[in-house]
Amino acid sequence: MPPEGLHHITAITRDAPSNVNFYARILGLRLVKQTVNFDQPDAYHLYYGDEDGAPGSILTFFEFSDSLPGRHGEGMVHTIQWRVGSPEAIAFWHERLSTRGVKTFPGDERCLAFADPEGLGNELLAVEAPDAPLAARADDIPAEHALLGFEGIRVYASDPARSAELLERLGFVAGEAEATWTARGEQRHAHYRYEPSPGRGTQGAGTVHHVAWSLADDAELEQYAALARQGGAQPTPIIDRQYFHSVYFREPSGVLFELASRDIGFDLDEPRESLGSSLKLPDQYESRRGLIEPALTPIVNPRQVG
Repeated sequence: MPPEGLHHITAITRDAPSNVNFYARILGLRLVKQTVNFDQPDAYHLYYGDEDGAPGSILTFFEFSDSLPGRHGEGMVHTIQWRVGSPEAIAFWHERLSTRGVKTFPGDERCLAFADPEGLGNELLAVEAPDAPLAARADDIPAEHALLGFEGIRVYASDPARSAELLERLGFVAGEAEATWTARGEQRHAHYRYEPSPGRGTQGAGTVHHVAWSLADDAELEQYAALARQGGAQPTPIIDRQYFHSVYFREPSGVLFELASRDIGFDLDEPRESLGSSLKLPDQYESRRGLIEPALTPIVNPRQVG
């Protein structure tokens, strides 16, 4: 059984307030968790998603305020693809983004491309998918036009064929289009598409750090880590990320993969009704809250304004 599509995607920002404004206010995603980087607790880790923080809707950002702007290149995700419900939703987003100063690149009535303020590519696709819609509530965005979760990701790679064996072992299925793969589980799916590389890139603000694929629990993490090892990868042991457990490895084309469990969830330390309303620290850092919290950039959760 392949992964249940994407669990989450994690990128880098150097400006948390602007990031929250773009993804939570303009795109209407819910800020479902304010926490810190487990390995660098002086840096935010912000999570956006649907109303429940469901796997398949979660886009996260590390705030590294001293990060230089990144440049997309070899072995890097350059575009995140989101589902919307109709061509009418595409028209709505074209108008909404344009009036807020976001440059858009319409494809046809079913596709709209744009970048966030730091250059990370986003693409809205009006597609018919059997997956349950994963939408957030926003007062100024009609429910029928809301983002509905991930459709897939686009990646730069000069030789995508070298990743084929690993992807096949993990249960991905090759698509009809060249260098396109799909992780199609029983409930959800996501596409993984390679495109010709423009050359070397640089990780920094506005780039994707890693992509996480959705697995059930620790037993599946162990199973898939073994499959990854058979495919030539070097997976980590299972790591506790509080809201999910994870295994990491780099796939042959260069993208950092995470396998993440969906058996815990973001309501572990706060109820669904108040997700994202306050800073939550991992247990090992709670004793340092008095030092950590004042050093973080102040942000405003749109859900808590007015």
